[in-house]
Amino acid sequence: MLVVVKLLLFSPDFTWEHLKLFEREAEVLKFLENPAIPQYLDYFDVEMELGKGFALVQTYIEAKSLSDWIESGRTFSENDIKAIAKELLKILDYLHSRQPPVIHRDIKPSNILLADRSGNSIGQVYLIDLGSVQTAVHGGTRTIVGTYGYMPLEQFGGKTTPASDLYALGATLIYLATGQHPDQLPQEQMCIQFEEQVNLSPHLIDWLKSMTEPSIDLRLKSVKQALEALETSNLGKNQLTAVTKPDGSRVQVTKTRHLLEIVIPLGRFSSKLILSTILTIPISGLLAMMVTIISYIVFNIILAIYGNPTLWVIPIATVMGFILFFLLVLRQIRIIILSLFGTIRLRITQSKIYRSLEIFGLKCWLPLVASRQNIIKIELTSVSSQKDFKGENWTIPPEINIWAGTKKFTLGNNIISLTPPEVDWLAQELSAWLNLPISKDF
Repeated sequence: MLVVVKLLLFSPDFTWEHLKLFEREAEVLKFLENPAIPQYLDYFDVEMELGKGFALVQTYIEAKSLSDWIESGRTFSENDIKAIAKELLKILDYLHSRQPPVIHRDIKPSNILLADRSGNSIGQVYLIDLGSVQTAVHGGTRTIVGTYGYMPLEQFGGKTTPASDLYALGATLIYLATGQHPDQLPQEQMCIQFEEQVNLSPHLIDWLKSMTEPSIDLRLKSVKQALEALETSNLGKNQLTAVTKPDGSRVQVTKTRHLLEIVIPLGRFSSKLILSTILTIPISGLLAMMVTIISYIVFNIILAIYGNPTLWVIPIATVMGFILFFLLVLRQIRIIILSLFGTIRLRITQSKIYRSLEIFGLKCWLPLVASRQNIIKIELTSVSSQKDFKGENWTIPPEINIWAGTKKFTLGNNIISLTPPEVDWLAQELSAWLNLPISKDF
């Protein structure tokens, strides 16, 4: 039977605080019976060549730590992160439900083991190293323990509560999502800024931010609350703002304290698009024929000046015509696919605003990006019209323009067709979230 023997020796750097924590770990482990926590086996004095001390014997767990998995190159999807979060919350629920509550105080990637996958399961999750454990009595402890980057502010002051473990868990999950320790990530007002480096849903991003709120008053306070928020998108009062939208609108708005995302599915095949598609092929063919003839004439003039005209210019001119024809038709096909299956995504975070064009969830064009600090104006336009090349009036639907410096982020035009009620609704949502007035050009 393999076991883990943890030694504490009377070395030059030994302190009585080390012995206090060591004995506390042994005492707590005696009364814990959970398959996700190492089992206490024995505790005794030792005397060896290195010196005298104490030994704590625990069951051995065949699994790698989360930090080892990351260092080996493994990545974790959103579903993986949620699965690990739920398993660890179950373990914390067991610890925090003890009387008095048991607070781990040093949750971090190296103290969480993850076994190999089993079928559709992420694998068994284990929480180890209870060397910093504390029973929450009389408002917490005054002993400062933990790991920098994973410790909440109150723990630096020597005070811990069950919410302190939630902060450390949130910081650990951010490490899984980014591959970087929290102290290596930028911070703003002591909040970990990680959202620009991950591809997670807005809800999970906001949940992680709620777990790692610097202020304990704003942080999720219990395992039950954290689980409910993770599974039902309920982040509590003032953390998730419900939005309403016009009847029949397919526009989706996600608005939290840290993020505003607007998703506009296109999926509209208008009569104008059908007409332009029908006209594209003959017009493209005519242009290709003109390019072929012009290319042939130009090549022959050049050859007449510098040499004898030859027949090989004919296939070259023809190829150029076919390339132009192909590019024009391909452009129209792209517009059709975009109009049927495209999505416009506008996302504003604490640091950036960007808009992307997606087809089947894949970005098909470079996104427009700017700093959120540069956002100066929300502009609402009215319905207008202009004449096309035939002299006919062309209706221009209302638009929302978000100006970030000299960059304009537009919602609504002939491709991104929004109804007037949708435009008014989205303008109000943007105005309320950004705390900017709506400027009208009519």
